[in-house]
Order: sequence, then structure tokens, then C-alpha cells
Amino acid sequence: MTSTATRIERDAEPTFDDLARAVDSAAAAVAELDGQSRKVADAIRVAVEAAHRAALVTIVRRLREDEGGRAALYEIVDDPMVHLLFSLHGIIRPDPMTAGRAALDTVRPGLRSHGGDAELVSIDDGVAFVRLSGACNGCSMSSVTMRDTVEQALVQSVPAVMSVQVLASEPTPTVIPLGSLRRRDETTAELATAGWVKSLAAADVPDGKVTELRLTAASGVTEDVVVIRIDASLTAYKDECAHQGLPLGDAMLDVSNGTLTCQWHGFCYDALSGDCMSAPGATLEQFPVRVVDGDLWIRVGT
Repeated sequence: MTSTATRIERDAEPTFDDLARAVDSAAAAVAELDGQSRKVADAIRVAVEAAHRAALVTIVRRLREDEGGRAALYEIVDDPMVHLLFSLHGIIRPDPMTAGRAALDTVRPGLRSHGGDAELVSIDDGVAFVRLSGACNGCSMSSVTMRDTVEQALVQSVPAVMSVQVLASEPTPTVIPLGSLRRRDETTAELATAGWVKSLAAADVPDGKVTELRLTAASGVTEDVVVIRIDASLTAYKDECAHQGLPLGDAMLDVSNGTLTCQWHGFCYDALSGDCMSAPGATLEQFPVRVVDGDLWIRVGT
């Protein structure tokens, strides 16, 4: 019975779910072993994982050295199992902001137990900019200890972070988006002449999702656009990743982190500014937006 099952597993191509269940089953079996047996099993797992990672790193390096190999690598990394495998072995890493916020989450309970908290605002050129609040925002010895805790968590957990800079605590400003204003004498016809296109009611743009639109300006220019809404903030981009120009319709929008991650090769952007966190200097092409009489207008032409 066992040999037949093994032969079938080898002959058939398992699905992602099949493999995931097999891993879970094996992990559960190892957890039930006695102490010494579990140590042996864990040692075997660590050795096999190290061998697999070394082989995968070699494969990836060789592929990236060749133009055709790079194209093949970018294609296969989209496969769920390949993406999972690369992630498990640290070949594909989460963007620095996601990793940084995860690092802060590990020390947040301790900060809050002392009446404080910390927010990761941005990461630029190896410097993590954080804002401390509550008891953390002060000159006491306690606040110094909390700052050191935050810095240690970020520097040790995020390879992209070399140092931490604490920003001054500021009251949250009231922002009136310029896109919501227009001159009283500016008609919708004038907007259309200037390259603006009325898309859909602003209230109908789903919050926390990526909305795909195809817009045609009065000049005849047609653009594929993605609209991002996070709470009351709206922005629009050309439907092209800055990496290889592939569409962003299925990109992952992480509202809590404020990031937009391309589904093709994992390039991560600030969702509202379009700045790329994976490749500094790259950016999404942003279109001006404004809300007029409740409708979202996007300028895609002139």
C-alpha cells in the first residue's frame, strides 16, 4: 500500500495545495516525536534547507547573468510554488517597510506597557525614520530606552536599515486635497479640453482596492489607468509597473503599510506617491486627479 502511494506521488505532478498539505502533515508528525528524535529530524531539515538554498542561489545567479535567463527567471518567479520557495529561503525578501513594521510589532507590546508606541514613517538610504508617541516622546530615561529598543529591532531585523532617526512628534494636520477644488468659472467642458476625463463617482471607488479603468481624452489619447483609494486619499497611475511595464490590475494593495506590490516580480511602491521601495529612483507614472461635483476626474491627455 505504502509503495503504491509513493509511486503515485512520484508519477503524478502534485498541486500547490497537495504540497502544502504534505508539508503540514510532515511538520505535525515531527512535532509528535520525542525530544532526541525531534532534534535529529530538525537537524536533517536544517541541512536539507541549507543545501536547497545554496543550489537555488546558484541557479538564480546564473540566470541573472544571462539576458535570456533573466527573462525566464522573471517568468517562473510568478509561479506560486516558486515564489513561496524563494521567499522561504530569503531569495525574495519583503519590502523594507513591510519588514520594518513587522519588526516594530515584535516590540510594540513592551512599548505600550510603558505607555508609548512607535510608527515607522519611511526608509531612505538606509535610515529608518520613526515617530515616537506617548511616553516614548520625551526626554526621560524611559524614552531613551524605548528609542534604543526600536532602533535595535529595526537594525537587526531589516537589512536595508543601518540607522534610525526619530522625527519630532507633530499633530495630525487637516489636509484638503487640491484635487477636490476647482475654479468657479471652470466648466466640465473646459476640463475635457485640458485633457481631463470624468471617470466614475468618487464615492464608487472601492476603498482599499485597485480599480482598473480605460480612459480616452477629448484629444483621442487613451490610457489604461489604475486608481488607488486609501480612506479619503485618491491617486491614479498609468497601468504599468516601472520594472517591465506589466499591468498592475492584480497588484497587492496593503492598506496598513500603504504599499502597492506588483504581482509579477514583487516590485513594491508607496501606494500614494508611486515611489518604488524595491528599486530606489524608480517610480510609477502618476496622473493628476481631482473631484468635481462628486465625480473623479483624471488628466490623461492635453
